[in-house]
Amino acid sequence: MEWVILLRMRPIADDGIATTGPVPVSPSMPTPFYSPGIGSDCTKQPTHWQLRSKRLELPSCGSTRKRPLVMGIVNVTPDSFSDGGRYADIQAAVAHGLSLVAEGADILDIGGESTRPFSAALAFDEEWSRVSSVVRQLVEQSGVPVSIDTSKAIVAARAVELGVEIINDVTGLTGDADMLRVALDSGAGVCAMHMQGTPQTMQVAPAYGDVVSEVYAYLAERRDQMIASGIEHEKICLDPGIGFGKTHAHNHELMTHASRFLDLGVPILIGHSRKGYIGKIIELTGGRKATQGDLDGGTVGVACSLAAQGIQIVRVHAVGLVTSALELFCTHDRR
Repeated sequence: MEWVILLRMRPIADDGIATTGPVPVSPSMPTPFYSPGIGSDCTKQPTHWQLRSKRLELPSCGSTRKRPLVMGIVNVTPDSFSDGGRYADIQAAVAHGLSLVAEGADILDIGGESTRPFSAALAFDEEWSRVSSVVRQLVEQSGVPVSIDTSKAIVAARAVELGVEIINDVTGLTGDADMLRVALDSGAGVCAMHMQGTPQTMQVAPAYGDVVSEVYAYLAERRDQMIASGIEHEKICLDPGIGFGKTHAHNHELMTHASRFLDLGVPILIGHSRKGYIGKIIELTGGRKATQGDLDGGTVGVACSLAAQGIQIVRVHAVGLVTSALELFCTHDRR
């Protein structure tokens, strides 16, 4: 619970400096504890996410499931921002994915291209060579839905042929002209994320007039475009893109007002795990550089804050810590 309080009491200004004193509370600002979809009818929130061949139950006011789904991250890369290189070997990646399932992961998200700030774009053949064997083995062995984290339509199409259930695209299905067609033809579940710019440019000078409203409008447009293209509403998931073309202040605003995105009427996924803004808050409030243990602890705290806001899916590295915390938090949640 400490991290919920920190996020409410220590906002970060546009210059990255934490302000002091309590936050003035207005009717539009979320409070630490309330029902999912504040400002909207929770009975209208989705109860399931339909994938290619599986259907995932979501936490909702009409469901027996209370904690958010946990998507475990499997980075088969040498250069991802947090764990680059640790699982670049095929068998290491497979073993890691299976360990995440044992720790409680509901979904595995496999990616072969780093999208950290200023990362270089990767050729298709290199990306596919990294992930293909890992995808095949985890589809066969994990027992949970597998997601492919890619913005390349050909990678997504081949992964679905191997049994992948979800296409998770950081470009919101706009980076490859063929991605909408692949998503439609494959019948996969789709997660479309917001990103201002590209990984090569997104952190140069991100700017918004109202970050929450602008990201919301973008995601609403992507939802409507996907539906107009023939993708079923129940297959769509949306992600506000924490850390993708946002300052620490922007990330803080999006996390504080995460529940607003529930009004989009589809599952909301948030990938906050070990992100820089968590380290920034630790530095500003604790006066020290954040360790990985600190980042994982902060990730746990934020996950509980998101659960309190009704967010349905969190994407994380430290699955065991997060699932244990969410189980306990949701058991004792007063909603």
